[in-house]
Amino acid sequence: MPPTVKPNNPNFSSGPCAKRPGYDVSQLQLDTLGRSHRSAIGKAALGLVCSETARILGLPAGYRVAVVPGSDTGAIEMAMWALLGARGVDVLEWETFSATWTNDIMEQLKLPKTRVIKADYGDLPDLASVNFDNDVVFVWNGTTSGVKVPDGNWIPEDRAGLTLCDATSAIFAMEMPWHKLDVITYSWQKVLGGEGAHGMLILSPRAITRLESYTPPWPMPKVFRMTANGKLNESLFKGDTINTPSMLCVADYLDALQWAESIGSLKGLIAKSQANLKVIEDFVAVNDWISFLASDPATVSNTSVCLTLKASAEQVKKMVALLDTESVAYDIGAYKDAPAGLRIWCGATVEAADLMALMPWLTWAYAQVKT
Repeated sequence: MPPTVKPNNPNFSSGPCAKRPGYDVSQLQLDTLGRSHRSAIGKAALGLVCSETARILGLPAGYRVAVVPGSDTGAIEMAMWALLGARGVDVLEWETFSATWTNDIMEQLKLPKTRVIKADYGDLPDLASVNFDNDVVFVWNGTTSGVKVPDGNWIPEDRAGLTLCDATSAIFAMEMPWHKLDVITYSWQKVLGGEGAHGMLILSPRAITRLESYTPPWPMPKVFRMTANGKLNESLFKGDTINTPSMLCVADYLDALQWAESIGSLKGLIAKSQANLKVIEDFVAVNDWISFLASDPATVSNTSVCLTLKASAEQVKKMVALLDTESVAYDIGAYKDAPAGLRIWCGATVEAADLMALMPWLTWAYAQVKT
């Protein structure tokens, strides 16, 4: 018989992720709707997005925050096209999105002095082999593999190159050494459960120096331009966006930031995500038919938790369909390019009680497909 208790919220997608507990769209502050994003009220809201992000994350002095087009993809592409080419590049690849950045560096920018340091799904590349005389491009958390870098100890303080970090499923959920990261990118629809299409770009003073001292040899599309007359476009980092953002999405993100502060800001978000992971860790520990895709426990993601099963790809697909039909868990199949398995979001917008309710359903669904 199936379990009797279901999660109150069956949304466990790894993007767009679950909205925060208690979310009510009618409670958003919507006085910016119908107004220009360049009006005083529009600029104030967008400026608040930048300043509140910096405050809640605890960014070092001198780090700049901007809202940019194209979600996390737009933000990391913007950084790569504007900053890379001055030095050689080391790019770390261990899952789908890091492979995308590798392809863009190799096939689109065609940078000749590029070294790809690669690992299979479930593993990390050899971090000790990274050459920090080069610029280094990497994801902090492999969203499609459930493998994260455990810390920033492998990044030296005295590096010559820049570090460009795609942090979209890590930021607001993991401790990050800001002073070792020169570019950080993410999108609203991940850890804070915001809406899609908008990216966030964070630059260190070292990255700004590069922008003002280096001009790439290729044409720069308007949506990638961060400088004017050789100097940083300061207005971009005060809410004067390159193109028109959705002010409804801006209000939604500001609501998420307010909620984050109400549960303890960054420390509260991290603790909640880690407690969510603990639910799955406890389940995996007592069930030999399910395991983490990550080969090293120190690298198991506490947001996009990827699991492998003693089951065929077709059986896993049937499990996912069963759980969807029962309105128990939506969108938890592994990413299309990843090994067959489950991917369960454990960021802070998910409640531990819902994960506890989900675990017996995994056992039930597994039994159904293995019968």
